[in-house]
Amino acid sequence: MKTKLAKEEKGILDSFEKGEWIPVANLAKRKKELVAYARNTLRKDKRLNIRISERDLIELQRKAVKEGLPYQTYVSSIIHKFINGALVEVGK
Repeated sequence: MKTKLAKEEKGILDSFEKGEWIPVANLAKRKKELVAYARNTLRKDKRLNIRISERDLIELQRKAVKEGLPYQTYVSSIIHKFINGALVEVGK
């Protein structure tokens, strides 16, 4: 029986079969590094207080509800995406 792969899975398999993947020299060490990076990325240990208009806050809360997130988490995700280049301004 042949398993049907999603487009993303097919791309990963094709890449692997082409030999584009290289083994990590010290896997245990690399795993530790990646766990530390993830913890530091996800840790929220700083506070940011800003003043915004009531209208903007209401709109943020409305959009957060659509995303299924608390509005403060939504705002944090917007900032994170912007900092990492995943959130870009659309042409005017």
